[in-house]
This record gives sequence, structure tokens and C-alpha cells, in this order.
Amino acid sequence: MANINGPSTTSGRGNLSFTTINLPRLAIEASNEANPGNGDGATAGAVYALFMHKLDDALDLVIGQLLERFEIRAERHVYNYPFLMGQGVWMDSDKLKREDTVRDVIKHGTLGIGFIGLAEAMKAIFGKNHAESKEVWDHAYKVVERIRNLSDQATKAYHLNFSVIATPAEGLSGRFVRIDRKEFGEIKGVTDRPYYTNSFHVPVYYHCTAFHKLSVEAPYHALTNGAHISYVEMDGDPLKNLDAFEKIVRYMHDIGIGYGSINHPVDRD
Repeated sequence: MANINGPSTTSGRGNLSFTTINLPRLAIEASNEANPGNGDGATAGAVYALFMHKLDDALDLVIGQLLERFEIRAERHVYNYPFLMGQGVWMDSDKLKREDTVRDVIKHGTLGIGFIGLAEAMKAIFGKNHAESKEVWDHAYKVVERIRNLSDQATKAYHLNFSVIATPAEGLSGRFVRIDRKEFGEIKGVTDRPYYTNSFHVPVYYHCTAFHKLSVEAPYHALTNGAHISYVEMDGDPLKNLDAFEKIVRYMHDIGIGYGSINHPVDRD
């Protein structure tokens, strides 16, 4: 919630727009380019290095896109937003006249860089997701760390509030995989399901304890300063086992889960 242009409060601010990066697609492209003709000559390390290069290119594109969106909105006038600006909902909007542009108001908002499918991207490169291997987790962490570092650099360079969002992807998870399956075919563990896994989450089809899932995901919360959440599912009604429920909540607190949720099997997203 940092604000390079003013107070770091929630009131009077909001997210202006965000764009999500398709990590599995970058991984598939890197693998195909490193192994032309579907060969297996390139090492996973070489594929990962190419993937990170593609990630940098994607981040440059996203940052440029978000800046262009900001500039279009910044030239709007107070009268274009009669409620948000005219009624003083946005921070500092009460200082503007009806004909003024809103640049000095929306500069307090955020520009979000999202990502999806960290698990499938690692699977495409290393053959395992980040919950299956500590070595793969280390590489996965560097991916999100890179996104955060470039986001922070953009914040300083443009004096605007870039942030990293762990994209929830309610609709995008299915859309991206359909596009990629059509272009690259069905790849086991990557495009062979009807969805990509949200952001840095452990895949729902990977069976592990709630504590392992939370321990895998927790460190990413500190990197995703725009938004994040981690879910676990309890087997049955948690009201019938309050000790277990409390144990999970306390564990979330202790390992740095910024926003956690506990579901039970009747839920369906």
C-alpha cells in the first residue's frame, strides 16, 4: 500500500489497472526455442535462463502498457468523473476545479503487474512444480522476486505506484490455457487441464498437507505487495474441529501469510 506520491493510506485510493503475465506460455516458448524440433538437448538451466529473459521482455511490455493507460486517464478532467472526482472520493480531488485534469489525483493509485501459472511454468521447465522440490521452489521464487524488483524500479523511475498482484484469475485461468493448448498442443502437467494455477499457488491437484502448502506459498506474500491470498481446504466442517482450525490460523500468522482463507469441501470456485 506504499504511495510514492503521498500518504500510504487505503482511503481515497485504488488500483487503476493491471495486466497479467502468462508464465506457462513464456516457459513453453523458452523450452521450444531451446530445443528446436522437440529435441531434448538443452538443459533445464538453459531453458530457465531463456525463460527469465523472456520474462524481462514481458515486464517491459507490461510496464509500458500500464504507463500508456495511465497517460490516457491522466488527461481526463474532473467532469469526466462526476462521482469519484466531483464528490471528492479520490484523495486530493477536492483540490481540483471542474475543468482540471486528474493527473495529480490518480497518481496516488496503483498500476498492477499480475502473473499466473507459476506452478505450470516450473513444470514445463524442470518437470516439477515448486511444491515438489526445494530446488524448483528456489527458481520459482526468483521469478516473482524479479517481477517485484522491476516493479520497484519502475516505481522509482516513473514516480508512480507500480505493484505486484498475485492474480486471482477466476476467468483468465481457463482462457490462457485454452489459447496455449490450441497453439502448442497438450503438454503433460502444463496444458492438459482446463485451467492454470492462480499466481504462486500450489496446484489444487497436488496432494499435500495444509501446512506444506502454506509454507510453500507464504514467502511470496511479501513479494506481491499489490494483492495476495492463500487458501487451504479442511476435510469437513471446521466447526467440528476448532483446535485444528486454530492451529492453521496461528500457523498462517507465524509464517507470514498476509491474507489467508480456510475452505471446506462444499465450496466451489
